[in-house]
Amino acid sequence: MERAALLRSTPLACTRFFLHLHRRRPSSPFRHLRRPLPPSRSCCSWRIISSSSSSPSSSDGFPRGFSAVPARAVAAPTQPSPEAIDAAEQYGFEKVSEEFIKECKSTATLYRHKKTGAQVMSVSNDDENKVFGIVFRTPPNNSTGIPHILEHSVLCGSRKYPLKEPFVELLKGSLHTFLNAFTYPDRTCYPVASTNIKDFYNLVDVYLDAVFFPKCVEDVQTFKQEGWHYELNDPSEDISYKGVVFNEMKGVYSQPDSILGRASQQALFPNNTYGVDSGGDPQVIPQLTFEEFKEFHRKYYHPSNARIWFYGDDDPCERLRILSEYLDNFDASPAANESKVESQKLFSKPVKIVEKYPAGDGGDLKKKHMVCLNWLLSEDPLDIETELALGFLDHLMLGFPASPLRKILLESGLGDAIVGGGIEDELLQPQFSIGLKGVSEEDIPKVEELVINTLKKLAEEGFDNDAIEASMNTIEFSLRENNTGSFPRGLSLMLRSIGKWIYDMDPFKPLKYEEPLVALKERIAKEGSKAVFSPLIEKFILNNPHRVTVEMQPDPEKASRDETMEKEILAKVKASMTEEDLAELARATQELRLKQETPDPPEALRAVPSLSLQDIPKEPIRVPIEVGKINGVKVLRHDLFTNDVLYAEAVFNMSSLKQELLQYVPLFCQSLLEMGTKDLSFVQLNQLIGRKTGGISVYPFTSAVRGKLDPCSHLIVRGKAMAGRADELFDLVNCILQEVQFTDQQRFKQFVSQSKARMENRLRGGGHSIAAARMDAKLNVPGWISEQMGGVSYLEFLRALEEKVDRDWDEISSSLEEIRRSVLARSNCLINLTADAKNLQQSEQFVSKFLDLLPNNSPVSVGNWNSMLSPENEAILIPTQVNYVGKAANLFETGYKLSGSAYVISKYISNTWLWDRVRVSGGAYGGFCDFDTHSGVFSFLSYRDPNLLKTLDIYDATGEFLRELEMDDDTLTKAIIGTIGDVDSYQLPDAKGYSSLLRYLLGVTEEERQQRREEILSTSVKDFKEFADVIESVKDKGVVVTVASPDDVEAAHKDRPDFFQVKNGL
Repeated sequence: MERAALLRSTPLACTRFFLHLHRRRPSSPFRHLRRPLPPSRSCCSWRIISSSSSSPSSSDGFPRGFSAVPARAVAAPTQPSPEAIDAAEQYGFEKVSEEFIKECKSTATLYRHKKTGAQVMSVSNDDENKVFGIVFRTPPNNSTGIPHILEHSVLCGSRKYPLKEPFVELLKGSLHTFLNAFTYPDRTCYPVASTNIKDFYNLVDVYLDAVFFPKCVEDVQTFKQEGWHYELNDPSEDISYKGVVFNEMKGVYSQPDSILGRASQQALFPNNTYGVDSGGDPQVIPQLTFEEFKEFHRKYYHPSNARIWFYGDDDPCERLRILSEYLDNFDASPAANESKVESQKLFSKPVKIVEKYPAGDGGDLKKKHMVCLNWLLSEDPLDIETELALGFLDHLMLGFPASPLRKILLESGLGDAIVGGGIEDELLQPQFSIGLKGVSEEDIPKVEELVINTLKKLAEEGFDNDAIEASMNTIEFSLRENNTGSFPRGLSLMLRSIGKWIYDMDPFKPLKYEEPLVALKERIAKEGSKAVFSPLIEKFILNNPHRVTVEMQPDPEKASRDETMEKEILAKVKASMTEEDLAELARATQELRLKQETPDPPEALRAVPSLSLQDIPKEPIRVPIEVGKINGVKVLRHDLFTNDVLYAEAVFNMSSLKQELLQYVPLFCQSLLEMGTKDLSFVQLNQLIGRKTGGISVYPFTSAVRGKLDPCSHLIVRGKAMAGRADELFDLVNCILQEVQFTDQQRFKQFVSQSKARMENRLRGGGHSIAAARMDAKLNVPGWISEQMGGVSYLEFLRALEEKVDRDWDEISSSLEEIRRSVLARSNCLINLTADAKNLQQSEQFVSKFLDLLPNNSPVSVGNWNSMLSPENEAILIPTQVNYVGKAANLFETGYKLSGSAYVISKYISNTWLWDRVRVSGGAYGGFCDFDTHSGVFSFLSYRDPNLLKTLDIYDATGEFLRELEMDDDTLTKAIIGTIGDVDSYQLPDAKGYSSLLRYLLGVTEEERQQRREEILSTSVKDFKEFADVIESVKDKGVVVTVASPDDVEAAHKDRPDFFQVKNGL
C-alpha cells in the first residue's frame, strides 16, 4: 500500500522485560514486514511475513526512542465466577494460583492441565486486542538450527489443515493484529492476536494444530524447503544448497553486528545451550538430518513442556475448553525435565577471543575493527528487585545520549558507534555488554581500558541527582504508559512473563513493578544513589572475572573464501555421486519445485477457517478531529482517552529549504536534541527532557501527494508528557528549536560518524530498503528527497562530510543555522494534539505561548526541488552471501487511476505468487511488492535472496500470473478480508491522532477513505485480470536496483552484459 500510509498505524515498537521499556530499540529493518522487533541480540529468528502495506516513516526510519502508540486503558474485570472454577474441573485443569495485577488491571489465573502438566496463564480484562501464545522450551545442543527450522516447518500444514501453508492462508484472509513465530536461544514462541473473537479462535485453532500435529514430521520435502537441501536442476550443472532458513542465516552471518552478538553469547556460555546457535550456522545447517528434526519435535513439542498464554476480553471458560481438545490427546512426558537449561558456571579469569567478519575492500580497513566487553553477571537468576536496580543502572550509564558511559565512549574518538546491548536479561542468566565499532587496530586496548576506567569512576563517584531524576521519570513514565506500539500489549506482557516462567519461576512477578519500584525509590531516597548503584557496578562487573572481550577484525576475503569453501564441499558431494545418484537428485529437485509451485486444491483451502464479508464493517474507523486556529496557526485536535497523557506534534513545512541543505536535515534534527544551549549543556538539556517529559523526537517526513507535483515534506517535532506538565513540554520544545547552539564541532563529527555507521549497517542488514529508496529516487522527486536523507546518496554525503567537518566547520554551522531560519517559523507551523477534551482545552494556553515565541518571519520559497537520479539499472556491491533485489515503475504515468482493488491485488501477489516463487521455491527469506498509492510507484523487492536474475524473471512474470489466475469466491473473500485487516490495523490513541495528522497533510479525506473501502469490498476477479496489463509497465519500463554480492553481479553480467551500472556500497 502506501509509504505514508492512508490508513495504517505507525511502526511497532516491541518492548522487552519491564526493566528495559525505556531502552531505545532499533527500528525494524524491513518496513514491509508484519514482524516484531527482536527483543535482544540473543533472539535469533523472527519469522518474516510479507505484507503489501507499510507504515509512515521518515527517510531514515521512524524516530528512534519515541514509542508510537500509547497504552490503552483496560478496565478491571470482575472476579472469576463459580462457573469458571467448575469449568476448570470440567476440562481437566486445576487452578494453581490467581492474582489481580493492578499494573495492567487484569485478573491472572495460572492453571495446570492435570493429565499432561501443561501450564496455562489466563489473563482476563477488557482489552479487545486478544492474545494467545504457546511457548516450548527448545534448547539445542548444536548449531544446525533445528529449533529455527522447526519453527518455520510446523506452520506448513497440519492434521486438521492439510495444505501447504495454512499460515499463509491466515495472512491472506484474517483480521489478525499479530501473527508470527520466533525462536530464542532456548525457547520457541507461537503468538497470535486479533480484536475479532471469531477470527481470534480461528487463529488459536490453527496454531494449536500446527504445533502439536504438524505434517512436517512426516514430510521430508517441508524439511528440505524450510531447512536445507541439495539442489540440482540438471546433472551437468553444479549442486547448490537451498532452504529458507539456510539463506536467512547466510544473511545474518554477513552482518558484523550479528556475528559479534553471536560470538559474544557463545563465548560467555561455552558450557550450556547458549554456546551454540539456535538459529543455525550456515556451515553447520547441512549436517542436520530429517531423523534428528523429527525427534526434536517429538521430544520438546509436548504439552508437558508447554507454557500457554491467553489475554483479553474473551471468555476464560472457552479458553480452557479449546485447550482441552488438544491437551487431552497426550499423556505426561519427561520433556519438562529434559528441556531444562543448565546454568553456566562463572569463569575464574577473563577470556579474549578474536573473530573475523566479511568487509568490503573500500576505505581504511585498519579503522574497521570492533571490540566488545561482555560480562555474565551471575551464576544464578537474579531476583526482581536486583534486576530492577540493574535496569536503572543500565539506563543511567547508557539510556540517554548524555549518559556517562555512552557519552565518554563516543567522545573518546576511539570509534564510530556503540556496540553491545548493555544489560540483557532474557536468558537464564543476565549479561552486560558494551563496546565500540569503527576502531583502529592499535586502539583496541584503549577501548578496553576506557570502559573499565569509566566504570571504576562511576562506582567511585556515583551519578548526579538530575541524572537519577531523569532516569526515574523516564522509566516510570514508560512503565505506566506501557506504550507497546502496534505490538499488542498482551503479547508484551506475555514475553515479559515468559522470561521467568520458562525457567520454572513465578510468572506473576514480572508483571508487577509497583512494589519493587516504590522500594527502589525509597532506598535511593534513604541511602543515596551511590549506596544503591556503586555496589552493583563493583559486584557484577568490576570484580566479576567472567568477562569475555571479543575483537572483530575486518576481512575483505572472508565472504569469497566462505563461498569458495561451500563450492568445494558441494563439488566433493557431486564427485561422490554416481550418474544414477545425480539423476535422482535432479528428479527430487524437480519434484520439490513442482510441489512448491502447485496450488493447494480448493477443498484443502476451505479447511482453514475464515470470516465472511458480513463480519466486516462497511465503514472505516474514524478518528475524531477538530480543525481550528490558535494565534493564526492551524491546530488539529483529537479528543481521545489517553490516560492523562498529552501527545503533541509541531509540524513545520520544509518546502522553503534550499536543495543543497536537504542532506543536513537528519543531522540538524540530531543536533537539536544532542547539543547544548547558552545556559544548558547538552547533558543538562537531555536530563531536563528526561525529568519533565516522556520523550521528544525530531525527524523529517516526506511523501508524494497524489494529484500534485509538489512533495509533502515536513520536519516533525513529537513530544509527550503527563497533561499536568504540558507547559514544561512546550517550553522544552521551544528551547530545543530556538536556543540550541550549533557550535560543538566535535559532537557534530560524532553525529556524522554514528550516522555513517548506522547507514553502513543498514546497507548490510536492510538492503531491500536501500534498493527501494534508490528506485523511488529514480522515479519521483519525493523519493529523491528521501534518498538524499536516508539512502546511498546520504551515505556518500556522510563520508565526505566526515572529512569536511575538520576543514569547513564554519560553513557547516552556518548551514544548520540556515535550516533553522528557513523552516522553524510560525508561518510554516501546524500543531497536532491528542488527548481527552479536558486536557486539550487546558493545553491551549501553552500552545499559544509556544506559538507566540516562534519567529514570525515569512520565508520566501527558493524554488522547487525537481531532481531525480538517472534511471539506469544499478547494482550496489556489498560483502554478503545473499542479495536484495528490486524492480519498480510508476503506474500513474501509464494512465492508471487508483482503485481500492489495487490494495487487494498487491497483497495477494505478495502472499501467493511472490511467496511461492521467491521464498518457497527460490529460497529467499522474503519476497513482496509494495504500492505507494501517493506517488504511484509499484515495487517488487526480495530479502536475503540467493538469486538475482531468476528473481527478476519472477517479477516480470507477474502479469501472466494474474491473467491466468483462477480464483473462486472463497479465495477472493479471503483476499478482501485480509486487506481490510491491514487497513483497519489496531491502533491505540496517539497512533490514531498521528495517522489522522498524516492524512490531513496528504489531503486524504474521509470521503476518499470510504470510497477506497467500498472499492476494496467490491473487488472482483475482473479487477485482477485488468491489473495484469497495468503491472506490465514494471516489466517493460521498470528500473532495477539490487544490493548484492560482487560474485552474483559478475555472474549476472555474463548472462546480461551491461545490465547494471555498478556502485561500491561498502
